[in-house]
Amino acid sequence: MLTVEKIQAAKIKLAPYIYQTPVVRLHGLDDLLNCNVSIKAENMQKTNSFKLRGALNKLLSMPLEQLQHGVVAASSGNHGKGVAFAAKLLNIPATIVLPETAPSIKVDGIRALGANVVQCKLAERHLITEALSLEHGYAIIHPYDDYDIMAGQGTVAIEILEQLPQVNAIVVPIGGGGLISGVATAIKALAPHVKIIGAEPAVVSRYSESIKSGERLLLKEQKSLADALLTLQPGERNFPIVQKIVDDIVRVDEASIESGMKTLLEAGKILAEPSSAIGIGAALQGHLPISKNDDVCFLISGGNVGLNQLQHL
Repeated sequence: MLTVEKIQAAKIKLAPYIYQTPVVRLHGLDDLLNCNVSIKAENMQKTNSFKLRGALNKLLSMPLEQLQHGVVAASSGNHGKGVAFAAKLLNIPATIVLPETAPSIKVDGIRALGANVVQCKLAERHLITEALSLEHGYAIIHPYDDYDIMAGQGTVAIEILEQLPQVNAIVVPIGGGGLISGVATAIKALAPHVKIIGAEPAVVSRYSESIKSGERLLLKEQKSLADALLTLQPGERNFPIVQKIVDDIVRVDEASIESGMKTLLEAGKILAEPSSAIGIGAALQGHLPISKNDDVCFLISGGNVGLNQLQHL
Protein backbone atom coordinates (compact mmCIF):
# COMPACT_ATOMS: atom_id res chain seq x y z
CA MET A 1 0.00 0.00 0.00
CA LEU A 2 1.18 3.53 -0.76
CA THR A 3 1.00 6.09 2.05
CA VAL A 4 2.27 9.62 2.58
CA GLU A 5 4.44 8.24 5.41
CA LYS A 6 6.25 6.00 2.90
CA ILE A 7 6.78 8.99 0.63
CA GLN A 8 8.15 11.09 3.50
CA ALA A 9 10.51 8.27 4.47
CA ALA A 10 11.65 8.01 0.85
CA LYS A 11 12.41 11.74 0.80
CA ILE A 12 14.80 11.33 3.74
CA LYS A 13 16.39 8.24 2.18
CA LEU A 14 16.97 9.91 -1.18
CA ALA A 15 18.22 13.27 0.08
CA PRO A 16 21.97 12.42 0.00
CA TYR A 17 21.79 11.17 -3.60
CA ILE A 18 19.49 13.41 -5.66
CA TYR A 19 19.00 17.07 -6.45
CA GLN A 20 16.14 19.08 -5.00
CA THR A 21 15.27 20.50 -8.39
CA PRO A 22 14.06 24.10 -8.65
CA VAL A 23 10.54 25.39 -9.05
CA VAL A 24 10.82 28.16 -11.64
CA ARG A 25 8.23 30.91 -12.11
CA LEU A 26 7.65 31.59 -15.83
CA HIS A 27 5.78 34.90 -15.93
CA GLY A 28 6.13 35.07 -19.70
CA LEU A 29 3.79 32.10 -20.14
CA ASP A 30 0.97 33.38 -17.90
CA ASP A 31 -1.18 34.99 -20.60
CA LEU A 32 -0.54 32.20 -23.07
CA LEU A 33 -1.54 29.42 -20.65
CA ASN A 34 -4.17 31.48 -18.77
CA CYS A 35 -2.78 30.92 -15.26
CA ASN A 36 0.19 31.77 -13.04
CA VAL A 37 2.79 29.41 -14.49
CA SER A 38 5.52 27.63 -12.54
CA ILE A 39 7.44 24.52 -13.48
CA LYS A 40 9.07 21.82 -11.36
CA ALA A 41 12.25 21.23 -13.34
CA GLU A 42 12.92 17.50 -13.04
CA ASN A 43 14.65 17.78 -16.42
CA MET A 44 17.51 19.16 -14.27
CA GLN A 45 17.57 16.08 -12.01
CA LYS A 46 20.56 13.73 -12.06
CA THR A 47 19.90 11.46 -15.09
CA ASN A 48 17.68 14.36 -16.34
CA SER A 49 14.46 12.73 -15.18
CA PHE A 50 12.28 12.19 -12.10
CA LYS A 51 12.66 8.44 -12.67
CA LEU A 52 15.85 8.38 -10.60
CA ARG A 53 13.75 9.01 -7.47
CA GLY A 54 11.72 5.82 -7.80
CA ALA A 55 14.52 3.62 -9.08
CA LEU A 56 16.90 4.63 -6.32
CA ASN A 57 14.26 4.34 -3.61
CA LYS A 58 13.45 0.83 -4.80
CA LEU A 59 17.05 -0.39 -4.87
CA LEU A 60 17.85 1.20 -1.51
CA SER A 61 14.80 -0.57 -0.03
CA MET A 62 15.80 -4.06 -1.22
CA PRO A 63 17.90 -6.56 0.79
CA LEU A 64 21.38 -7.03 -0.66
CA GLU A 65 20.79 -10.74 -1.24
CA GLN A 66 18.00 -9.84 -3.69
CA LEU A 67 20.45 -7.71 -5.65
CA GLN A 68 23.44 -10.06 -5.71
CA HIS A 69 22.85 -11.23 -9.29
CA GLY A 70 21.96 -7.77 -10.57
CA VAL A 71 18.78 -6.07 -11.74
CA VAL A 72 16.74 -5.86 -14.94
CA ALA A 73 14.17 -3.26 -15.94
CA ALA A 74 11.80 -2.60 -18.83
CA SER A 75 11.82 1.05 -19.78
CA SER A 76 11.11 3.67 -22.41
CA GLY A 77 14.49 5.13 -21.45
CA ASN A 78 14.27 7.38 -18.41
CA HIS A 79 13.49 4.63 -15.89
CA GLY A 80 16.31 2.60 -17.37
CA LYS A 81 18.73 5.47 -16.93
CA GLY A 82 17.60 5.84 -13.31
CA VAL A 83 18.05 2.12 -12.64
CA ALA A 84 21.47 2.17 -14.33
CA PHE A 85 22.56 5.11 -12.16
CA ALA A 86 21.31 3.45 -8.96
CA ALA A 87 22.92 0.12 -9.89
CA LYS A 88 26.25 1.80 -10.55
CA LEU A 89 25.99 3.54 -7.17
CA LEU A 90 25.47 0.17 -5.47
CA ASN A 91 28.07 -1.58 -7.65
CA ILE A 92 25.68 -4.17 -9.09
CA PRO A 93 25.10 -5.13 -12.75
CA ALA A 94 22.03 -3.82 -14.59
CA THR A 95 20.28 -4.82 -17.81
CA ILE A 96 17.75 -2.46 -19.38
CA VAL A 97 15.15 -3.61 -21.90
CA LEU A 98 14.20 -0.79 -24.27
CA PRO A 99 11.91 -0.46 -27.28
CA GLU A 100 13.60 -0.28 -30.65
CA THR A 101 12.20 3.24 -31.01
CA ALA A 102 13.93 4.63 -27.90
CA PRO A 103 15.80 7.88 -28.69
CA SER A 104 19.54 7.38 -29.06
CA ILE A 105 20.28 9.92 -26.33
CA LYS A 106 18.51 7.65 -23.82
CA VAL A 107 20.13 4.45 -25.09
CA ASP A 108 23.59 6.03 -25.08
CA GLY A 109 23.05 7.51 -21.62
CA ILE A 110 22.15 4.11 -20.18
CA ARG A 111 25.18 2.45 -21.74
CA ALA A 112 27.43 5.25 -20.47
CA LEU A 113 26.37 4.33 -16.92
CA GLY A 114 27.63 0.77 -17.47
CA ALA A 115 24.33 -1.04 -18.01
CA ASN A 116 23.68 -3.67 -20.66
CA VAL A 117 20.95 -2.72 -23.17
CA VAL A 118 18.52 -5.12 -24.88
CA GLN A 119 16.14 -3.67 -27.48
CA CYS A 120 12.86 -5.14 -28.69
CA LYS A 121 9.33 -4.25 -29.78
CA LEU A 122 7.46 -1.97 -27.35
CA ALA A 123 4.85 -4.59 -26.40
CA GLU A 124 7.53 -7.22 -25.65
CA ARG A 125 9.51 -5.28 -23.04
CA HIS A 126 8.00 -6.84 -19.92
CA LEU A 127 8.00 -10.40 -21.34
CA ILE A 128 11.70 -10.16 -22.17
CA THR A 129 12.43 -8.62 -18.76
CA GLU A 130 10.74 -11.58 -17.05
CA ALA A 131 12.62 -14.07 -19.22
CA LEU A 132 15.99 -12.46 -18.39
CA SER A 133 15.10 -12.47 -14.70
CA LEU A 134 14.32 -16.20 -14.78
CA GLU A 135 17.44 -17.02 -16.78
CA HIS A 136 19.97 -14.99 -14.79
CA GLY A 137 18.36 -14.44 -11.39
CA TYR A 138 18.07 -10.69 -11.91
CA ALA A 139 15.72 -8.73 -9.65
CA ILE A 140 13.04 -6.95 -11.68
CA ILE A 141 12.72 -3.19 -11.08
CA HIS A 142 9.30 -2.30 -12.44
CA PRO A 143 8.99 1.19 -13.94
CA TYR A 144 5.71 2.12 -12.24
CA ASP A 145 3.65 -0.78 -10.79
CA ASP A 146 5.49 -0.89 -7.46
CA TYR A 147 4.82 0.97 -4.21
CA ASP A 148 8.50 1.74 -3.53
CA ILE A 149 8.79 3.22 -7.03
CA MET A 150 5.66 5.32 -6.46
CA ALA A 151 6.92 6.48 -3.07
CA GLY A 152 10.16 7.68 -4.63
CA GLN A 153 8.30 9.55 -7.36
CA GLY A 154 5.98 11.11 -4.79
CA THR A 155 8.88 12.92 -3.13
CA VAL A 156 8.73 15.48 -5.93
CA ALA A 157 5.28 16.55 -4.68
CA ILE A 158 6.55 17.28 -1.17
CA GLU A 159 9.25 19.48 -2.68
CA ILE A 160 6.64 21.37 -4.72
CA LEU A 161 4.61 22.11 -1.58
CA GLU A 162 7.74 23.37 0.18
CA GLN A 163 8.85 25.51 -2.76
CA LEU A 164 5.44 26.77 -3.96
CA PRO A 165 3.08 26.68 -0.95
CA GLN A 166 0.42 28.73 -2.77
CA VAL A 167 0.04 26.13 -5.54
CA ASN A 168 -3.56 25.44 -6.62
CA ALA A 169 -2.97 22.73 -9.21
CA ILE A 170 -0.21 20.38 -10.37
CA VAL A 171 -0.20 19.06 -13.94
CA VAL A 172 1.50 15.68 -14.26
CA PRO A 173 2.43 13.64 -17.37
CA ILE A 174 0.95 10.12 -17.30
CA GLY A 175 2.56 6.99 -18.71
CA GLY A 176 2.18 3.86 -16.60
CA GLY A 177 1.03 5.93 -13.63
CA GLY A 178 3.91 5.78 -11.15
CA LEU A 179 4.53 9.52 -11.03
CA ILE A 180 0.93 10.66 -10.76
CA SER A 181 0.16 7.94 -8.17
CA GLY A 182 2.96 9.17 -5.93
CA VAL A 183 2.23 12.86 -6.48
CA ALA A 184 -1.51 12.48 -5.87
CA THR A 185 -1.00 10.39 -2.72
CA ALA A 186 1.34 12.98 -1.20
CA ILE A 187 -0.73 16.01 -2.21
CA LYS A 188 -4.12 14.69 -1.13
CA ALA A 189 -2.68 13.82 2.30
CA LEU A 190 -0.82 17.11 2.84
CA ALA A 191 -2.79 19.68 0.79
CA PRO A 192 -6.07 18.12 -0.36
CA HIS A 193 -7.34 21.38 -1.89
CA VAL A 194 -4.65 21.19 -4.61
CA LYS A 195 -5.95 19.76 -7.89
CA ILE A 196 -4.00 16.93 -9.49
CA ILE A 197 -4.45 16.93 -13.27
CA GLY A 198 -2.98 14.24 -15.48
CA ALA A 199 -1.98 14.75 -19.12
CA GLU A 200 -1.64 11.80 -21.49
CA PRO A 201 -1.21 11.41 -25.26
CA ALA A 202 -4.55 11.23 -27.04
CA VAL A 203 -3.27 8.37 -29.21
CA VAL A 204 -2.59 6.22 -26.12
CA SER A 205 -5.15 7.50 -23.60
CA ARG A 206 -5.08 4.36 -21.50
CA TYR A 207 -6.09 6.08 -18.24
CA SER A 208 -8.92 8.17 -19.69
CA GLU A 209 -10.42 5.15 -21.40
CA SER A 210 -9.85 2.77 -18.49
CA ILE A 211 -11.46 5.14 -15.98
CA LYS A 212 -14.42 5.60 -18.32
CA SER A 213 -14.86 1.82 -18.60
CA GLY A 214 -14.16 1.15 -14.92
CA GLU A 215 -11.38 -1.36 -15.59
CA ARG A 216 -7.79 -1.44 -16.89
CA LEU A 217 -7.81 -1.57 -20.66
CA LEU A 218 -4.96 -2.76 -22.86
CA LEU A 219 -4.64 -0.45 -25.88
CA LYS A 220 -3.01 -1.05 -29.23
CA GLU A 221 0.53 0.16 -29.82
CA GLN A 222 0.70 3.64 -31.37
CA LYS A 223 3.38 6.16 -32.26
CA SER A 224 3.67 9.48 -30.43
CA LEU A 225 6.15 12.28 -29.92
CA ALA A 226 5.71 11.52 -26.23
CA ASP A 227 7.92 8.40 -26.38
CA ALA A 228 8.14 8.12 -22.58
CA LEU A 229 4.34 7.92 -22.21
CA LEU A 230 3.50 4.97 -24.47
CA THR A 231 2.68 2.33 -21.85
CA LEU A 232 -0.33 0.46 -23.21
CA GLN A 233 -2.15 -0.40 -19.95
CA PRO A 234 -2.46 1.29 -16.55
CA GLY A 235 -0.49 -0.34 -13.76
CA GLU A 236 -2.42 -2.77 -11.57
CA ARG A 237 -1.44 -0.93 -8.37
CA ASN A 238 -1.53 2.51 -9.97
CA PHE A 239 -4.98 2.37 -11.49
CA PRO A 240 -7.08 2.36 -8.30
CA ILE A 241 -5.04 5.26 -6.89
CA VAL A 242 -5.49 7.36 -10.02
CA GLN A 243 -9.14 6.36 -10.29
CA LYS A 244 -9.84 7.41 -6.70
CA ILE A 245 -7.86 10.61 -6.05
CA VAL A 246 -6.72 12.23 -9.31
CA ASP A 247 -9.05 15.15 -10.08
CA ASP A 248 -8.92 15.14 -13.87
CA ILE A 249 -7.11 13.62 -16.86
CA VAL A 250 -6.68 15.49 -20.15
CA ARG A 251 -5.95 13.92 -23.52
CA VAL A 252 -3.41 15.88 -25.54
CA ASP A 253 -3.08 15.69 -29.31
CA GLU A 254 0.25 15.37 -31.09
CA ALA A 255 0.28 18.94 -32.43
CA SER A 256 -0.23 20.31 -28.92
CA ILE A 257 2.53 18.11 -27.47
CA GLU A 258 4.90 19.52 -30.08
CA SER A 259 3.68 23.07 -29.40
CA GLY A 260 4.18 22.55 -25.67
CA MET A 261 7.83 21.60 -26.17
CA LYS A 262 8.44 24.52 -28.52
CA THR A 263 6.71 26.97 -26.17
CA LEU A 264 8.81 25.84 -23.22
CA LEU A 265 11.99 26.21 -25.24
CA GLU A 266 11.24 29.48 -27.02
CA ALA A 267 9.28 31.40 -24.39
CA GLY A 268 10.45 29.71 -21.20
CA LYS A 269 14.04 28.86 -22.20
CA ILE A 270 13.49 25.36 -20.76
CA LEU A 271 14.66 22.33 -22.75
CA ALA A 272 12.34 19.41 -22.06
CA GLU A 273 11.51 16.24 -23.94
CA PRO A 274 8.06 16.12 -25.59
CA SER A 275 6.65 13.75 -22.94
CA SER A 276 7.55 16.27 -20.24
CA ALA A 277 6.00 19.21 -22.06
CA ILE A 278 2.64 17.49 -22.48
CA GLY A 279 1.11 19.51 -19.64
CA ILE A 280 2.03 22.73 -21.41
CA GLY A 281 0.41 21.26 -24.51
CA ALA A 282 -2.75 20.53 -22.53
CA ALA A 283 -2.90 24.17 -21.41
CA LEU A 284 -2.37 25.38 -25.00
CA GLN A 285 -5.35 23.22 -26.02
CA GLY A 286 -7.39 25.11 -23.43
CA HIS A 287 -8.60 21.89 -21.82
CA LEU A 288 -7.16 22.27 -18.30
CA PRO A 289 -9.74 22.82 -15.52
CA ILE A 290 -7.96 25.92 -14.19
CA SER A 291 -8.67 29.65 -13.96
CA LYS A 292 -6.60 32.74 -14.71
CA ASN A 293 -5.66 33.41 -11.09
CA ASP A 294 -4.63 29.84 -10.27
CA ASP A 295 -1.01 29.10 -9.35
CA VAL A 296 -0.31 26.07 -11.49
CA CYS A 297 2.84 23.94 -11.33
CA PHE A 298 3.63 21.98 -14.48
CA LEU A 299 5.78 18.99 -13.63
CA ILE A 300 8.51 18.85 -16.27
CA SER A 301 9.41 15.25 -15.82
CA GLY A 302 12.47 14.86 -18.04
CA GLY A 303 14.95 16.47 -20.38
CA ASN A 304 16.54 13.59 -22.27
CA VAL A 305 16.11 15.07 -25.71
CA GLY A 306 18.79 15.01 -28.43
CA LEU A 307 19.75 17.44 -31.14
CA ASN A 308 18.29 15.11 -33.77
CA GLN A 309 14.85 15.44 -32.13
CA LEU A 310 15.22 19.22 -31.97
CA GLN A 311 16.19 19.34 -35.63
CA HIS A 312 13.13 17.27 -36.52
CA LEU A 313 10.82 19.63 -34.64
